[in-house]
Amino acid sequence: MNDALHLQGLSRSFTQGDITIDVLRGVDLSLHRGEIIALLGPSGSGKSTLLQAAGLLEGGFGGSLAIDGVQAVGLDDAGRTALRRDKLGFVYQFHHLLPDFTASENVVLPQLVAGRSMAEAEQRADALLGTLGLSQRLRHKPSQLSGGEQQRVAVARALANRPVLVLADEPTGNLDEATAARVLDAFLTLVRTEGSAALVATHNKALAERTDRIVTLHEGRLV
Repeated sequence: MNDALHLQGLSRSFTQGDITIDVLRGVDLSLHRGEIIALLGPSGSGKSTLLQAAGLLEGGFGGSLAIDGVQAVGLDDAGRTALRRDKLGFVYQFHHLLPDFTASENVVLPQLVAGRSMAEAEQRADALLGTLGLSQRLRHKPSQLSGGEQQRVAVARALANRPVLVLADEPTGNLDEATAARVLDAFLTLVRTEGSAALVATHNKALAERTDRIVTLHEGRLV
């Protein structure tokens, strides 16, 4: 079975005037299906750049990057878009929900884009939100939800299309400690229940200690 994510010698440099800045310097990482890895590192260590690479959000990377066995380096925009749609889910520090749509509709929409019928999408959305304790909030819009509830909707949205890999960038970073703990419980439970893999960039040591493995990025290299 293919790894959910396989990086080999991944590199990324940026040029500012006459200066070249090496942000990623030959990163090697394999993330197995069903495994949750915490990515630690100080600000400026390259965590966000690594997540952008794994999320196929921009090109310009060197080395090898494969998602579920599909080599992504060198794909054109259409190829990257298709791979993101079919294989990836994203959770950010801010929920980025669509304000004019209900919790359920926010989880339905990415499924419709992927070609699922409305009936299937609604059933899947309501089931995921129910698992996250939001059965009574399905028809509420984001402005009617608490911060923790909004982030749980974002988690459901990320898992809606059954991604092979979920990428999370400080998923509890915008929440108070108690709310962060509840969202973390929901996130870990749902990812494991769904059988996805997850790479979670975080400064939260408590979160990291509950994952399967911790890797640390330092000056562009995993240590």
